[in-house]
Amino acid sequence: MRDQSEELRSLLADVRAGDRKATEAQHAKGKLTARERIDLLLDEGSFHEVEPLRRHRAQGFGLEGKKPHTDGVIVGWGTVHGRTVFTYAHDFRIFGGALGEAHAQKIHKIMDMAIAAGAPLVSLNDGAGARIQEGVTALAGYGGIFQRNTRASGVIPQISVMLGPCAGGAAYSPALTDFVFMVRETSQMFITGPDVVQAVTGEKITQNGLGGADVHSAVSGVSHFAYDDEPSCIEEVRYLLSLLPQNNREMPPVVAADDPVERRNDPLLTLVPVDGNRPYDMRKVIEEVVDHGEFLEVHEHWAGNVLCALARLGGRTVGLVASQPLSLAGVLDIHASEKAARFVQFCDAFNIPLVTLVDVPGFLPGVDQEHGGIIRHGAKLLYAYCNATVPRISLILRKAYGGAYIVMDSQSIGADLSYAWPTNEIAVMGAEGAANVIFRREIAAADDPDAVRAQLVKEYTAELMHPYYAAERGLVDDVIDPAETRAVLVAALEVLSAKHAVLPSRKHGNPPQ
Repeated sequence: MRDQSEELRSLLADVRAGDRKATEAQHAKGKLTARERIDLLLDEGSFHEVEPLRRHRAQGFGLEGKKPHTDGVIVGWGTVHGRTVFTYAHDFRIFGGALGEAHAQKIHKIMDMAIAAGAPLVSLNDGAGARIQEGVTALAGYGGIFQRNTRASGVIPQISVMLGPCAGGAAYSPALTDFVFMVRETSQMFITGPDVVQAVTGEKITQNGLGGADVHSAVSGVSHFAYDDEPSCIEEVRYLLSLLPQNNREMPPVVAADDPVERRNDPLLTLVPVDGNRPYDMRKVIEEVVDHGEFLEVHEHWAGNVLCALARLGGRTVGLVASQPLSLAGVLDIHASEKAARFVQFCDAFNIPLVTLVDVPGFLPGVDQEHGGIIRHGAKLLYAYCNATVPRISLILRKAYGGAYIVMDSQSIGADLSYAWPTNEIAVMGAEGAANVIFRREIAAADDPDAVRAQLVKEYTAELMHPYYAAERGLVDDVIDPAETRAVLVAALEVLSAKHAVLPSRKHGNPPQ
């Protein structure tokens, strides 16, 4: 028995060490091995591997004499900050990480275990797609992954970390997960590679130019995060996991609030200009309000006119949706609506309260926006908010005009508590535009149209856009001192922490697409 145990330990040691030359080749590309990545992701010594001795059973096409253990994917579970996390990592050293039947079955097993255990799933992707030698069984393996991604959606957090190439149908699994992380220069995602693109369209482009981290984080919106190196990327995955609940039946973890809840926010008095036409950085507002100024921005480089971030307020995880006046004056457009809608849906699925910071002049006008379906895409954000049952708090800093005001979690679509600063302007449109519409005949008939227009704008503002107009009509619950913003929001989160909402019985809704 002792000899057999020693033989097993020796075999497992060889499996875990892998081929030395293949390891050197992986390092030469500036990439870590699958096991090195797992070691970075999980707490030290916590990894439990499943099926390390699994081999494929394919015949022909040069595979008979190549039956390496693990079959090119390492699966198992461990802990991140002491909480259980399931993971699988493609091993590029074996068949280029390509997926075959046994490879897929290992992934299916660990996904099923994650769903059953109610714990997050993190995939460390570095594979060449379907294993051509195994034909349709490889494609069926992907189908099983996609089906499980969909079944797990909204049940457990799913995070895809792209650490190498991801081509063809393999790109759809990350697209089905909650968050996609990428590393510059080494990770790419595309349905058809540069060679096919050139053959079909004549366009010449590099792999990174077609589907690199910067492309997907700033242009396509496929990637939520992009980093310069693997350790930084994986460390941020650990931070994200620390903010999330294990599953949809649990609340996000609450930590000790060592940043004083009653801390005043006096810098906000000068940070946000009273003049609604002057821009400012909403990130500075968020930094001032949240615990220790720390937040994790989602889609930082895509659709910058709206900000989405996870942070803590009084030790509680919150999802922040905020206008960004530095980009397109904070208007909503197609991409911003899509970005915010999916973030709202994620937070609602995993019991994360929503705080919306509003300074929005409206939806972006233009032929491109209308023909691109701004009505349909804007409705996605409206649907997401209306459907959300988590605690919802909105704060109007300055402008809140037209349909964009309604869509940004106004009280009329179900915000639990709605606050405003004394600088708020809630209206159908800006005073000058409103005066031009309402009093166009008087202005046109006047001897001095500019003087008359200025006077009418002044009167309209005084009557319908003064800071307390909305509060007098119950459209906001209170007008607050900006310096007390943090204390007010933390108190609101506390009182709403036990909120329970019941939706009508239905199979599912039919959101706008």
